[in-house]
Amino acid sequence: MIIWVDSDSCPRQIREIIIRASSRVEINSIFVANRTIPNVDNEWSDMQLVPLGEGEADRYIHENSNEGDIAITRDIPLAADLVKKGLLVLDDRGSVFTGDNIGERLSMRNAMTELRSYGVMSKSSGAMSNRAVQLFANAFDKELRRWQNRKN
Repeated sequence: MIIWVDSDSCPRQIREIIIRASSRVEINSIFVANRTIPNVDNEWSDMQLVPLGEGEADRYIHENSNEGDIAITRDIPLAADLVKKGLLVLDDRGSVFTGDNIGERLSMRNAMTELRSYGVMSKSSGAMSNRAVQLFANAFDKELRRWQNRKN
């Protein structure tokens, strides 16, 4: 099992939680991005640099991940592909993407993208609150334990 992290937009606090958990449970985590992410490389975590370009990190994760792996991404189309492939997928807010909810999430994402293209909505990019970080930490820990138990 590998934890794949779509790192281009993953907040620092979330990366730190993943690195600590990866070491604690001794599961490799791979942070994939088109720029160097600081403080990632250690015994259980590695950085995978991909070429610059739209979707390069997503493509790398999709091509190299396997059923039974875990992925952290806020990219809903990537999440949909990974769920179909048999990965456990969470976003950086602690939401779990499943076969039951990914279609709805993809439709909502497409609707929001269309509204933004018309100038009706702007893309929010506020800093993560402590509550959001805690929600992710709790959800990630819960799902990581559940996923480990399923594989054992």
